[in-house]
Amino acid sequence: MQTILFHDTVFGPIHSRRLGTSLGVNLSPRDGKVCSFDCLYCEAGFNAQGPGKAGLPPREEVYRLLEKRLSDMKAHNERLDVITFSGNGEPTMHPDFLGIITDTIALRDKYYPEVKISVLSNSTRLDRPDVAEALRLVDNNILKLDSAIESTMRAIDRPVSPSFTTEKVIDMIADFGGQCIVQTMLLRGEYNGSAIDNTTPAEIDALIAAYRKINPKEVMLYSIDRKTPAENLRKVPREELEAVAERIRREGIDVQVSG
Repeated sequence: MQTILFHDTVFGPIHSRRLGTSLGVNLSPRDGKVCSFDCLYCEAGFNAQGPGKAGLPPREEVYRLLEKRLSDMKAHNERLDVITFSGNGEPTMHPDFLGIITDTIALRDKYYPEVKISVLSNSTRLDRPDVAEALRLVDNNILKLDSAIESTMRAIDRPVSPSFTTEKVIDMIADFGGQCIVQTMLLRGEYNGSAIDNTTPAEIDALIAAYRKINPKEVMLYSIDRKTPAENLRKVPREELEAVAERIRREGIDVQVSG
């Protein structure tokens, strides 16, 4: 069974196809997965693998590990473009998320003031005031919207909460407007005998309507790049992603494509 990607709280730097040279921060356990989605395509595997035994890293530990890594990188004149919160689950589920973000801004300003801070979030906790405050502080507030059609969102992202809906999440993302980047994974395939496809004309029309309502700083379109826990999913070709991007650009919305 495919399992977690990251066994450290601070990892990398690695090359991100969307963000550049990225130092990662994993606010999930080092030996398990904690997430409010259970996406078919998650590179860290399904939630069924469990949360492990290590627990969430304390705020003080995150600070210590991040300062050590940034200090070492600075001493060796290593390049860095971005500090990215991602990892083995949803970073905004950490109870000290706001405090960790404020710590990270202080450390960034001390060691690499030119570097951006990015958060990759699945948008499930935007209704929490502390989470919303933290996301407004970062340079790249990257919020997930894989489908604007309820049944497709549930099939692909499989939210843990039954009360999470596309209508709710679009409204919550729209509250950020130009302070967010919307990230959409396009894919097709099959899972448990059901077809999976968020690239149909109806799906793209619904996404464009949602993007118009949100009015984000940018849309990131991408497709599968690594092994997925649901095995019968297929990558959408780069040229098809570009065709979808052109439709979105005609609405006056900036789009970045990662093939």
